[in-house]
Amino acid sequence: MALKTSSIVLIVILACSFAAAQTQAPVAANATDKGQQPGDLPSGGVIHTWSNLVNVIFTVTDKHGKFVKDLKQNQFRVMDNNLPPKEVINFEAETNLPLRVGLLIDASTSIRDKFLFEQQAAIEFLQQTIRPKTDKAFVLAFDEVPTVEQDFTNDLDKLTKGVKAIRPGGGTALWDAVYYACRDKLAKDQHGSETVRMAIIVVSDGDDNQSRVLRDEAIEMAQRTGVIIYTISTTLSNIIEQGDKNMRMLAEATGGRAFNPFKLANLQDDFHEIQEELRSQYSISYRPDQVQLNGQFRPILIAADNKGLKIRAKKGYYVPRQ
Repeated sequence: MALKTSSIVLIVILACSFAAAQTQAPVAANATDKGQQPGDLPSGGVIHTWSNLVNVIFTVTDKHGKFVKDLKQNQFRVMDNNLPPKEVINFEAETNLPLRVGLLIDASTSIRDKFLFEQQAAIEFLQQTIRPKTDKAFVLAFDEVPTVEQDFTNDLDKLTKGVKAIRPGGGTALWDAVYYACRDKLAKDQHGSETVRMAIIVVSDGDDNQSRVLRDEAIEMAQRTGVIIYTISTTLSNIIEQGDKNMRMLAEATGGRAFNPFKLANLQDDFHEIQEELRSQYSISYRPDQVQLNGQFRPILIAADNKGLKIRAKKGYYVPRQ
């Protein structure tokens, strides 16, 4: 597809994945992996020493929402903490990057009436997205606590059974579920030197009445671990409620997208858009300039040379403390 100056909307999705910071994290919730006894989350997850390399993942669409896959490096600029990168290491299309996906499904009482349709849409998403030879996913249900119904696997039958095993009931601990999925599942997944794309898809009404961590703590953990979050609201209303705002904040802070389907039939379309986006992205790797290991947040800005282009980006990333 030709890249036309007047017609392209540049959507940048940043997943600042670096072999990241050391993190001292608060206890989030009681988390259960099936086959294990439930217990408090560990009080500190270690993410290995930072390599001073930032990987930025982004997606490009035209004004019709179609993905553009022939972007050149000289068509945009990166600013890290208001400075251009010290050195650009690599730029390339990442349409076939291995995926590590967490599917987080709200199992609280508030979504009971829509639950069967959500299960079916989630199963179709996994069947269409996960490639057994390269990708892995896990299924996590959450009400008062997050429960891993199926741990990381490339077995589609096991993932399907994991979704079907979810039973709704109880309160909602959304922030605990996101925090746990980022820190204790995706950040600890062992994939050696292989570069993977880490993403979470949250299906929920966005309300939280049980979490032990705060919303900002869940968002910060996603940013620290380089996880992109996509959200699908189950509110099914033309009125944007607080839960929808919560979901949007999760997505925007991590460079993902928030979907508000308004009717159940649109859930499948939203899952399909997420699947297509995960396969239509680019990455640029660079070393930032003037870095101090002080634990501070470094904002990232992506600007197109054409001022008419729109950019959506993750707000930045945290450097570790020395």
